[in-house]
Amino acid sequence: MNRKLVIKQLIIDECDKDISTSDISDDEPLFGSTSVLQLDSIDALTLSLALQKKFGVRLTDSKDLRRAFETVATLDTFLGKQQ
Repeated sequence: MNRKLVIKQLIIDECDKDISTSDISDDEPLFGSTSVLQLDSIDALTLSLALQKKFGVRLTDSKDLRRAFETVATLDTFLGKQQ
């Protein structure tokens, strides 16, 4: 399974979203009022812990975290650099 699909499914599962992975484009903003997902800070924490568990990466720097969590594509790029 490709990593972007895994990320999308993780977001859906961990943040209790009632949508399918096909509803989330790779460049869809994860946060904000224009986002299909409309994730919030609690979702970010939940997702960062899930990513840490699934991919074994530590997300500690808030600037890196903010950039990585812009879209599925930026999160995928970040994870690719960490592994």
